[in-house]
Amino acid sequence: MAARGRLIALEGIDGCGKTTQATALAASLGATLTREPGATHIGARLRELLLAAPGDEAAAPSAPVPSPRTEALLMVADRAEHVALVIEPALSAGQWVVTDRFSGSTLAYQGYGRGLDPTTLAELVEWATGGLGADLSVLVDVPVAVAAARLAAGPGGAARLDRMERLGPTFAARVRDGFLAQAAADPSHWLVVDGELPIDELAAHIVAAVRARLGERPAASR
Repeated sequence: MAARGRLIALEGIDGCGKTTQATALAASLGATLTREPGATHIGARLRELLLAAPGDEAAAPSAPVPSPRTEALLMVADRAEHVALVIEPALSAGQWVVTDRFSGSTLAYQGYGRGLDPTTLAELVEWATGGLGADLSVLVDVPVAVAAARLAAGPGGAARLDRMERLGPTFAARVRDGFLAQAAADPSHWLVVDGELPIDELAAHIVAAVRARLGERPAASR
């Protein structure tokens, strides 16, 4: 029987560069790459509800804005499906998994960002995942102003930002505080990296740090 795989989550505010780094890390490790929300059939529908901004071509012109509690419930519903159909089967088969966002994002966005009770959210996440947590969460940290500039400079500019990306610097600052607080409270399961480093330099640093924390991926699981 293959040894159980490892789960690594890339976390951070929108515009921090975590998606690029998640892709690079998965390639370096030979790991399964996935994301939240939207990695499953149901998750894709939930992603539309969660992220579509009013007026988007992919959404109805009057796309509804979920209340904070509804938003949190949709996020953990996506995670429950993600764990059941993608993450847990891969880990049980001995595969390593790199996910672009996981439980840390719920506590940062819906807890610190939206002001929902963190204890209740943590219990909800625990139930949705069946107690599964990331072996290591990598926080790609950048100042809010840097993240905002990157989002504005992307293809399509502000017009193509999703609903969460449009919430502005005050919201983003609360979310960043939430990530940093989680990392400070549990340093054995979190790694904070400087998201302003050049992309390749940062990718090499993350790979080296992950290997130092979790060891090499067993050859039999590659």
